[in-house]
Amino acid sequence: MRSIQKLLGLSEAAPTGAKDTETVRQIAAELDRLPRDEARYIASFAYVMARVAHADLEVSEAETREMERLVGGMADLGEVQTGLVVQIAKHQAVNLGGTENYLVTRQFRELSTHPQRIGLLRCLFAVAAADDTVTHDEEQQISQIGVELGLTSPEVASVRSSYRDKLATLKPLD
Repeated sequence: MRSIQKLLGLSEAAPTGAKDTETVRQIAAELDRLPRDEARYIASFAYVMARVAHADLEVSEAETREMERLVGGMADLGEVQTGLVVQIAKHQAVNLGGTENYLVTRQFRELSTHPQRIGLLRCLFAVAAADDTVTHDEEQQISQIGVELGLTSPEVASVRSSYRDKLATLKPLD
């Protein structure tokens, strides 16, 4: 569990002061035992992962399980609380995606450090690849999120290269 926290850079101090979106408020309310900034961070993290999972208009069970594993490992959340956070994030991504996508991603950027943004990028590819294929739509969404997070093209490409065998655009046609 701590390795996920380290991957995401949770031990580092992250900037605060971002105005919460409705999505972040709703998810963070489920994390009431955590410090407010940590709850906001996890809420925006969960939503951005759900955004990628829903990019191809379908969130698979494998993608849901991967999101639960990653969210649960961030703050040693219980299984029920982790499941609830992921379900709310998925619901919000499906129902408010067009409105909330940029706003929540921008909030994550404001709450996070650069290493944490790179960690989120790795998690986005892991979620997209959970069902064994990163679709073109998921890959495009991840690239857009990389821009919104202020990451460079080489940073995104470096993480992307770790998942090249899962990229639908590079898989042979049947």
